[in-house]
Order: sequence, then structure tokens, then C-alpha cells
Amino acid sequence: MTFDEGSVNGSVRVAAVGDVHLDADVLGRYRPALEHIGDKADMLLLAGDLTRHGTADEAHCVAEEFGGLAVPVIAILGNHDHHCDQPAEVTKVLEDGGITVLECSGTVLDVDGVRVGVAGTKGFGGGFAGACASEFGEPEMKAFTRHSRELAERFGAALSALDADVRIALTHYSPVPETLLGEPLEIYPFLGSYLLAQAIDATPGVGLAVHGHAHAGSERGTTPGGVPVRNVAHPVIKQAYNVYQLSSVLTPA
Repeated sequence: MTFDEGSVNGSVRVAAVGDVHLDADVLGRYRPALEHIGDKADMLLLAGDLTRHGTADEAHCVAEEFGGLAVPVIAILGNHDHHCDQPAEVTKVLEDGGITVLECSGTVLDVDGVRVGVAGTKGFGGGFAGACASEFGEPEMKAFTRHSRELAERFGAALSALDADVRIALTHYSPVPETLLGEPLEIYPFLGSYLLAQAIDATPGVGLAVHGHAHAGSERGTTPGGVPVRNVAHPVIKQAYNVYQLSSVLTPA
């Protein structure tokens, strides 16, 4: 399958948003735009930072806002969703609300006979080629870098294990620096890791990579292997969700 920004007949329509940071005071902000999402998309991807502080109460707000829609909703957690050290509780509330939550795991949807696989992970930082952390030196630095590597490796395994016609990579942290443009260079290592892009590029059939986290970043980028990357953080796309097309008709080479 090929990626296209426009409207394409016979395409898979992927809606996505991240960094909605829900709590009771903003409950209802997104719901009006979601009521008719079935007319515009075949699925909705939530790219992490769904809550402000990662509490079960906030997760109930997310489940109320994004649950019970006309399309499947697939999510990953972000750093905010881990802040109160309750990711298991947050995940359970979301799943009880009908939202599929991924972490180094995947799911496959049938969209008009096309098997669309989505693999997801929060991911982690570490930086990008030429300016990245390494597993060397103090235990704290090695642990930081090891965590990023291990998540990327497990994510890559989940992505490649999908039995699907086309694959979508869903992360919170960015796999490429291009979608961080607008953020201070000094914080790039805390916004993403090239290891995520390596995992994506090592897997055939990935048509789209979606992430959040970079509120002041840019929407569009591409992995070194040519996979389109989209930063769907709400402060970047400035609407309830964006829709991207995966065309089921291959364009001539």
C-alpha cells in the first residue's frame, strides 16, 4: 500500500491525535468532532499523553471522551500517563472503555478486506544519529539508553510479527528529528530516538508512522528508509484529529 495525503478511493483512512491531556475540566472538548468520525475514518489512533498526570480519574475522562465511537480506537501511553506510576490502572480504565492499548504489542483490523496492523509503544528518548546517548559510563546513563533500546527492540518485534497487508507504527516519542523542528535543539534527546526509526525501517510493509510528544514540533517527516512520519500532537495539528490515507491501489513506479 502507498501513503497519500489526499482523498483516495479504496483507501484506509487513519485518524490520529496525541497529547490531548484530558482531565475533568476539559471533558467534552473533542467529543463533538468525534461523533461523526465514522464518516471520515476507519480507525482512530491516540499517540499518548492522553491524561495530564496519569491517574485513573483522568483515564476515566479519556474513556468517556474517546470510548464508544463508530470506529476502533487504538492507543499507546505517553510520559504524562506514567507520571503517577499507575500505567496499569490507566490501561485498565481505557480498555474497560473499549479502547485498545498497546505497549510493544500489536493488533490487526480488517478494513474492507485489507488487513491493517498497528504496533505501538511509548518509546523513549536518546537522540538521533550523530548526537545520541550510548550505553557507556555511569549506571544512570547506561540505564537510560538501555531502556530506549529495549523498548525499540520489543516494538520492532511486535511490528514485524503483525500478520497484515500494511503496518502502522504508533509511538509517543518521535522516531525522526524532522518532526521536532520548532523545539529547542537542546531537548531533542528527550523527545525521541533514532532506534524507533531503525525498528520501523527494518520491517517491510510499514506505510505510516504516527507519534506525539513534540508540542512545538512540525507535522511531517520521513524515516531514513522512506516511511512517512506524522507528528499528531494536538498543539501541532490544532484540531480533534487528522486523517491520513493509505491507498489500497499501488501507484506506478
